[in-house]
Amino acid sequence: MEVLNSFVGWVNGIVWGPLMLVLILGVGLFLQIGLKLMPILRIGTGFALLFKGRESGEGEGQITPFNALMTALSATIGTGNIAGVATAVFLGGPGALFWMWMTALVGMATKYSEAVCAVKFREQDSQGNFVGGPMYYIKNGLGAKWQWLGVAFALFGAIAAFGIGNGVQANGVAQVLETNFGFNTSVTGVVLMILTGAVILGGITRIGAVAGKLVPFMAVSYIVMGLIVLLINADQLGTALGLVFTHAFTPSAAEGGFAGAAVWAAIRFGVARGVFSNEAGLGSAPIAHAAAETKGPVNQGLIAMLGTFIDTIIVCSITGLAIIASGAWTSGESGAALTSLAFETSLPGFGGYLIAIALSIFAFTTILGWSYYGEKCVGYLLGAKVLIGYRVLWIIAIYFGATADLGFIWLLADTLNAMMAIPNLIALALLSPVVFKITKEFFASNGATEETAKSAAE
Repeated sequence: MEVLNSFVGWVNGIVWGPLMLVLILGVGLFLQIGLKLMPILRIGTGFALLFKGRESGEGEGQITPFNALMTALSATIGTGNIAGVATAVFLGGPGALFWMWMTALVGMATKYSEAVCAVKFREQDSQGNFVGGPMYYIKNGLGAKWQWLGVAFALFGAIAAFGIGNGVQANGVAQVLETNFGFNTSVTGVVLMILTGAVILGGITRIGAVAGKLVPFMAVSYIVMGLIVLLINADQLGTALGLVFTHAFTPSAAEGGFAGAAVWAAIRFGVARGVFSNEAGLGSAPIAHAAAETKGPVNQGLIAMLGTFIDTIIVCSITGLAIIASGAWTSGESGAALTSLAFETSLPGFGGYLIAIALSIFAFTTILGWSYYGEKCVGYLLGAKVLIGYRVLWIIAIYFGATADLGFIWLLADTLNAMMAIPNLIALALLSPVVFKITKEFFASNGATEETAKSAAE
């Protein structure tokens, strides 16, 4: 195990090196500039389309545009928002939060482009279901000579799903419930298996329906809870924000239980955990958006980009600022324990329990969302006939994730994230002219709905 851990650590250092930062931030910035900052300027347009598509879509697909976003958010709002942000601050200092923000701002353009390509180049499988994502927009958008890149993404995605979407989430739930409520990790694993099986065996329609109800509730509840913590520490918010911006460009000195961090650490862990949380550039979310009942690629792209904004700019910011403003970031704690300490410090007696419950719900929905991503990657490689078997394997794997070593699972998930992102980012860069052309034509022809046009004009 020690040899395997060292090997994965070595690979992690390579794939999360300068090349990955250039790819993620560089491609995102290139797309943002090519789109003339449209994803940032049209946030209101995206929300107008989102609420219009809450009950029904206006095109071919299997789930509503709203449920497609909720499915994508179910996979992104998870342990990354609670444990991931805390880990970034612990390893990179307060400045890591700034680089998470930067990753999100350019990531909105990345997520928009992913969804546009996913809808434009999607297919129907042998069972009549709409399927899409990087493997399909690589095959149908770039041609046969690039198909190996799509196969690489699907292979990495199928394996990565068991790390980021299964093992990490199940382990996070098991550990936090054991710490706060004394629940046996094996029992937690079995319960998670039963709950997950009840949902994912029904396919994307059931996953979307559950996500459409559970995700908005859990996100709003956590945001309200986080805002209460920030309100309690309102006198420290100015100092906290000062630390975020200062340490984004200067080293963080050792303080209390915090060992100190270089600027490179702030950038590396801020970007890595930002991507882990909002998944912009990974290529996972477009797999869900490809199933949406939508009038066209741009409509769904405008909705898809909201996922990054909600996940990182809102949810992760609340977690990060709560940790810094409460002073918990110098305690020496890391991961979910650090976030729990921040909330417990501000809300004595029940703050830690609230985090335990929130993390459990977040992680459960992430398991649901990633089960769909993983099965579509496997379906691309082996065909739709293997999907039921994959779902069964997914359910079984939850138990092992709940009882495994957390450190290695985090390391493996972090490494596989990068290996998924590389083929996807290459494809987005090559397909960027298509994205720019479709976007320009959409707005030039007033292709938005009446509500969209009104929102855009305001």
